[in-house]
Amino acid sequence: MNAMPFRSASTRRASSATQSEIAIGREATPPLADELQRIADYEGGRRTTAPRVIQSAGRTQAFAAGGEPGKIRAGDADRDRVVERLNIAYSEGRLSKDEHDGRLENALSARTYADLDQLVTDLPAARATAVTSVAKTNGLALASLICGLAPFIFGPPAAIPAIVFGHVARHQIKRTGEQGAGLALAGLILGWVTVILVIVLIVAMSVGMHGSTHAN
Repeated sequence: MNAMPFRSASTRRASSATQSEIAIGREATPPLADELQRIADYEGGRRTTAPRVIQSAGRTQAFAAGGEPGKIRAGDADRDRVVERLNIAYSEGRLSKDEHDGRLENALSARTYADLDQLVTDLPAARATAVTSVAKTNGLALASLICGLAPFIFGPPAAIPAIVFGHVARHQIKRTGEQGAGLALAGLILGWVTVILVIVLIVAMSVGMHGSTHAN
């Protein structure tokens, strides 16, 4: 009779110890549901944060690749470089005269880098030797100077072509980067000086004629 309670108490102590070990094991090893939940939370966090990182990196790469810089305003130096590149392409026969003139006008009126890039996308990169090439002298600038000197030999009528050629030459030089701006300016000055002298001479002669008429 006394053995049975003793065994029962031992059994109870063993059972209690077993349950304690199981409880300790549960604390040491999380339940499968908790582990799965933790994994799900981790995976969910990675899915939500990774696209943001990738998206941010994509915007940075797009900026570095020229997506945003294409909207930056272009300066005069940028336009001049594109004009020089177009002149080289024209001299090499890559562009016709109409294409060259049209692209020059667009280059001079371009506002952003994207506008300039569109004008040279189908042209090869400028070679280093092309930078050292000597620009030719504008023909109309030389003609303006010759016509500006001509009135001293052929008379005042040659001053008109000197003025016309001078204005046209200066406009072309500004567009193409050719040499001869000084020649065109000299032709303009000589032409206008001749015109002014002719006007003064005509006015003086007219005043003299009116004075002699009143005297008579």
